[in-house]
Amino acid sequence: MTMALLKPMDIRAMRPDGRDTKLKELNDELMHERGVAAMGGAPASPGKIRAIRTNIARIMTVQRELELTVERPAEVPKAKSEKKPKASVSRPEKEAVDEVEDDDTKSLDREDQEEKK
Repeated sequence: MTMALLKPMDIRAMRPDGRDTKLKELNDELMHERGVAAMGGAPASPGKIRAIRTNIARIMTVQRELELTVERPAEVPKAKSEKKPKASVSRPEKEAVDEVEDDDTKSLDREDQEEKK
């Protein structure tokens, strides 16, 4: 028997206690299937473990999404025209950086000249 994947829409339609029950059932089934595989038994359906894991992940994802929507209401997305301006270095700051670099270069040149003497 092939394991049917649960659809997120169906999971959201479940009651919270129904989701918890289904999650527990899937975890128990996964433990059983892994035990059979560990004992060297041939799986009845090779893709069953993957399908179970996928269903568990989907249920947990929907639970987390619902938890987040309860914690904070949906935020209103900003319009595209309200972008923040990019931070840039102003001219006086850039000149100050250039001066520091020049000072460092001059000190290195002096050290090189002293070494040559």
